[in-house]
Amino acid sequence: MSFIKDESFLLNNDYARALYFDYAEKQPIIDYHCHLSPGDIASDRIFDNLTQLWIDGDHYKWRGMRALGIDEKYITGNAPDREKFRAWAKTVPYTLRNPLYHWTHLELKRYFGIGELLHEKNADAIYDQVNEKLKTREYSCRNLLAQMNVEVVCTTEDPTDTLEHHRKLAGEGQHLKMTTSFRPDKAIMISNAGFNDYMDKLGDAAGISITTYNDLLDALKKRIQYFHDNGSRVSDHGLEHIYSEEYTEAEVRTIFDRKRKGEPVSDKEALKFQSAVLFFLSETYAELGWVQQFHLGALRNNNSRMNDLLGPDTGWDSIGDFTQSVALSRFLNRLDSQDKLARTILYNLNPAFNEVMASMIGNFNDGSVKGKIQFGSAWWFLDQKDGMTKQMNALSNMGLISCFVGMLTDSRSFLSFPRHEYFRRLLCNLFGEEIQRGELPEDMEWIGKIISDICYNNAKEYFEF
Repeated sequence: MSFIKDESFLLNNDYARALYFDYAEKQPIIDYHCHLSPGDIASDRIFDNLTQLWIDGDHYKWRGMRALGIDEKYITGNAPDREKFRAWAKTVPYTLRNPLYHWTHLELKRYFGIGELLHEKNADAIYDQVNEKLKTREYSCRNLLAQMNVEVVCTTEDPTDTLEHHRKLAGEGQHLKMTTSFRPDKAIMISNAGFNDYMDKLGDAAGISITTYNDLLDALKKRIQYFHDNGSRVSDHGLEHIYSEEYTEAEVRTIFDRKRKGEPVSDKEALKFQSAVLFFLSETYAELGWVQQFHLGALRNNNSRMNDLLGPDTGWDSIGDFTQSVALSRFLNRLDSQDKLARTILYNLNPAFNEVMASMIGNFNDGSVKGKIQFGSAWWFLDQKDGMTKQMNALSNMGLISCFVGMLTDSRSFLSFPRHEYFRRLLCNLFGEEIQRGELPEDMEWIGKIISDICYNNAKEYFEF
């Protein structure tokens, strides 16, 4: 028995079904932001078993297992992979109404043709069935992407990365395009432990001894150019909020000098430094014609005990309630007033700020580029049915959803691409229900074009892939 009883899943009327199957389903996927391993893609890795492919590194699943009372040894610990899978299978029936329930069964169905509901009793049978498939080249990383019709995948790398895997794949002339986004947050967060060590590492990568603030800017510019020369046209930042404190260059130079000497930096000084570096980076992105992305609003590493034990990105983050609008407006306005505002995507993690973000983008869409400033797809805790619908409604009400660049996975899992299907079904249902209610015209050709644009064409044009 499957909860996906037929192809009408999430499509509640004939209009929605027609929009999905005629205009959305077969569109290629441009996944313009994710955290997949470029090494796994370049080497075309074949995973040893389903646990390694599906559970390792997936903090969504880990949080669900912990909530059910599963011991950590079956999550991130040293339990055998089969036992970890059994623990996940035991958890799945308890994830009803969590997006994990939908994602789990969509992924089993789309990749492996398994329509059964996963639970403790059939865990071993499904584990063995999938593991047999994984032994074949058909289920290598690149072929998993090909199954989902992925045309472009954009990973996320630190400025110090060599990009060797991206260069390797590009040199092979593969149909799949793998690019990357430049993620320089470690060079911005001056109060973080290890900042000075990171400066040394960044300097080594850039071939510059970073002793002054100008050295730092030179190193960042060299690394941006290196990424650019290797095909990158996208940056990404994961910040609590945008930094736009007033500062002078003299102040920032002094703050950096003191930090490099091991002296303390106050919170106010840190904000000035962060604002200066972020503004410099955004200017540089604009000069090179890049797209800049800002993922805003995560409250990270809340559980200090578990963070010390397991490290970051292991499931201890949540939605923050940081004030967003004033600093964001000031930051975008300063860039715009100097004609240095790049194409920009704003991702919001707190649904209370959906309308703030959706209305903010209209302040800086200047007619130079279609959808120049984007309210990005519902992110992280919000990339589920309710969150995605609310994001699309806010964007529709405050701006033009027809200009939207659509969905991305933001995932570390090679089995996460049915999330694009999930998004496309919700998108088509949203329009289909309004057609049925008489709120939109029964012009399937025109609305179908809008659907196709949101699913694929807008991203293709916006990112120039």
